[in-house]
Amino acid sequence: MIELTEGQEVRLASAGGKELSKVQMAVGWDHAPTAGFIGSGAAPIDLDASAVQFAGGQFFDLAFFNHLATRDGSVVHLGDNTTGKGEGDDEVITVDLDRVYPKVESILFLVTSYQGHSLEYVRNAYCRLVDDDGTELARFTITLGVRETGLVMAKLSRDGSGWKLGAIGTGIALKTPTDSLESLLPFV
Repeated sequence: MIELTEGQEVRLASAGGKELSKVQMAVGWDHAPTAGFIGSGAAPIDLDASAVQFAGGQFFDLAFFNHLATRDGSVVHLGDNTTGKGEGDDEVITVDLDRVYPKVESILFLVTSYQGHSLEYVRNAYCRLVDDDGTELARFTITLGVRETGLVMAKLSRDGSGWKLGAIGTGIALKTPTDSLESLLPFV
């Protein structure tokens, strides 16, 4: 497993060098106990994982809590967690790399706060890539508070006949990925 830092990239291949065909992007977080109205610890923060596909530098398709799969079925969101409670991954998005429409060049992975909370109230946030066998290939941990309501965590991009994962880790003012698809273009 490789712990990625912002800007770092890793090619998606098995230990034997074979290109991977299926991966899961899992995100997890804990809501800070002081989150809520004046630190009351009221309601948990509802974060949402999203995968947004781009082709030719333009929006192509997406999978998120309100649209669970891309049209070609290559990217599937496995369900919405509205609290971040519990151990392990909170939301998982599967990607069948062999089924991704050939014109799609990149897939951005986002985490956004549906209620518009600043991500400063979130702790232990991570994004990890897992292969079909459950082996963690890479992890990107968010270590600093993010003032914005969203975070562009990582990007899958075509690399010749295969794919690579790049860590981004940049805050963005979105509550859902459809709020402003144009604001995602600089990351493509």
